[in-house]
This record gives sequence, structure tokens and C-alpha cells, in this order.
Amino acid sequence: MDYLGPGLITLSLVVVLVGLVYIGWRNRLKRQQDIAPLPDVPEETSAPAAAYEGQYVVTTTAGDWLDRLAVHGLGIRSSALLRLYPHGVLIERRGARDLYVPGSAIKAVRTESGMVGKFVEQDGLAVITWTLGGRDVDTAFRNRHATDKRPLLEHLKTYVSAVPDNDEDLS
Repeated sequence: MDYLGPGLITLSLVVVLVGLVYIGWRNRLKRQQDIAPLPDVPEETSAPAAAYEGQYVVTTTAGDWLDRLAVHGLGIRSSALLRLYPHGVLIERRGARDLYVPGSAIKAVRTESGMVGKFVEQDGLAVITWTLGGRDVDTAFRNRHATDKRPLLEHLKTYVSAVPDNDEDLS
């Protein structure tokens, strides 16, 4: 009986904290309702140029690695298989909707050591900056095997080089 009071207080605090997390997530979803729907996965996805196992980490507002996008399941971290096609990148996520990034939408590729609660060794995350309905976003992926990181980055950078740079003199 001596533990009943502290036990009830602890249980009450846990319930309040879970309620606050739920309210915060729901409000984030409401704030992000203007984000465009995800691009549809093309029907032609039979023979990828390459595939990499790993973890889909998160998608955030570009340049703000703490502003997690919650809409469309983009805030759900999951195991994933990243497939590269001539037309774009397909991230097949377990437990969440697949994410397709058209090659023409990719603006930059870089590495980071962390984003929204996932921190790894230096340059451990491959980050794709792309445009989703007029908004620039960053999507992070972590390779399961360290030896796959360099080939993945080289493949991803081919999408960026295929997009003309608006600052170049095209004459």
C-alpha cells in the first residue's frame, strides 16, 4: 500500500506525457496539410540500376533537419530498400507507404551525421534534397552496409548532374 500513491502519480504523468505527444503530432499534421501529395510510383519499376538496403530515416524541410514532415507518412522511420531507376529513386519502406523521388526533382545530394533524433558517424546519412510540390525537402537514408555508401552517393549524384544549373550561362 505504500507504493500506491507514487504508482498512481507516475501513471498519471505517463498518461499526460503520451497525451501531449499525441496533441503535438496532430497539430504538426494540421500545420503541414498544404504539403503536396507524394509523387506516384511509375509502373515501370522492373529492373533497377542498383539497390541498397538500409533505413529510411526521415524527410524534413530542406535545410532544417529538425522540422520533420509528418504528413504522408514521411515522419515514420523504417527499414527500407532504396532502388535507383533511370527516372528516379524508389524507397520501399516496411510499414509505411513507398516514397518515389523523380530524378528531375532532385536538386542536390550530400552526407550528414544526423537528422531529427538519428545521429550516426560523420557523413553516415545520404541526404537527397528534392522538390515536393514547390517545397524543397531533405530525405535521409542510411545504408545497412558501409561499403555501399560511396556507390550510392555516386549513383544519386548522376540525377543532380542531369538537371541543368540555372546559374550557368547557357549561351
